[in-house]
Amino acid sequence: MALLFFIISLLCTTGVTPAQFQIQPESDAVLTGSEARFNASLKGKWQIMIWEVQKLLVMTISAETGPIPSSERFSATNYSTGSTSRWEFSIRNVSRNDSGPVTCIVQGQFGARTAQLLVQESGTVDILGGNLTAAQDQQVEFQCVTSGWFPEPAVNWSRNGEVVETSLFNTTTSQSHGYMFNSTSILKFNAVSNATVECLVTVPALISPLSSSVHLVVVPNPTDWTVLIAVVASVGGFALLVLLILGIIFCYQRRKVQEPGYQDEMRARTQSQISGEGANGTRRGQVNLGYQTDGQTSVPPSESGDSSFSKTDDSNICEIPDIIKSNLDENGHGGARHTPGGFRKHRHVTIV
Repeated sequence: MALLFFIISLLCTTGVTPAQFQIQPESDAVLTGSEARFNASLKGKWQIMIWEVQKLLVMTISAETGPIPSSERFSATNYSTGSTSRWEFSIRNVSRNDSGPVTCIVQGQFGARTAQLLVQESGTVDILGGNLTAAQDQQVEFQCVTSGWFPEPAVNWSRNGEVVETSLFNTTTSQSHGYMFNSTSILKFNAVSNATVECLVTVPALISPLSSSVHLVVVPNPTDWTVLIAVVASVGGFALLVLLILGIIFCYQRRKVQEPGYQDEMRARTQSQISGEGANGTRRGQVNLGYQTDGQTSVPPSESGDSSFSKTDDSNICEIPDIIKSNLDENGHGGARHTPGGFRKHRHVTIV
């Protein structure tokens, strides 16, 4: 033990050119439970290399036999090439007690080099309240709570992936259990459109921040709803009016197609009155017994050849058999003029 202290004191009093002996990194921040690594590089001959953590000797490396560890948590790996010697010193499962100086001491003219080990802890992050729905232009508030961090974490906000200005949020931090940090950050802004809001928390040992995110849904304010309802009502009323007009036109055209023409209806009614018979077989309508054609005393052969009736010059002529003549004679209507062949010609004219 006395020999070891003598070697260390000898190495510390020996000068060395800085370019010949380096330790990297000069500062390393790692999370609790992870692994820390430091590299010592030097040029020239050496015999003994010693590593200390918190001023406690934890590793001895011989240039001839290699490392002599004092614990399973510490190890060394040789990456030497040519005239340059490089050894990597590792500390596994680091804890807060390992924070502090890490020193490498080399005998001869190399002396000692010291780096700093920073053991940090990551905690939790959460945005309270979850997703939020707000009216347009309404001011919204989000609260982010962190706990169990060391050292004091950096808290930031983002909206749709873009960093929020620090003037829009306020962060307060407190310390618990003597070394753990808790913080509360409040973000306020006016809701304009839908957005994803994210709270980002980090310490130097983290490769990327821890985050918590929620969604903001923006709906139109009540005045916008009133305008929207009025517009929809106006459009709907106009559409109903157009449909009503089209329906009336369609029904009118359909009824007009189905309704018979006046001339056709009157012609059909006249034909029905002339040629139709009642249910008891008697002829419907009345016979004009005293009618004769103006200036005509006889019926041409062409007109008397038809046994029932014929039509000339848009007039309906009905020829009555002899039985009607005999009946007329008996009833004292001998003054009526009869056509040859026993038929009498009657004309029915419809005046509109």
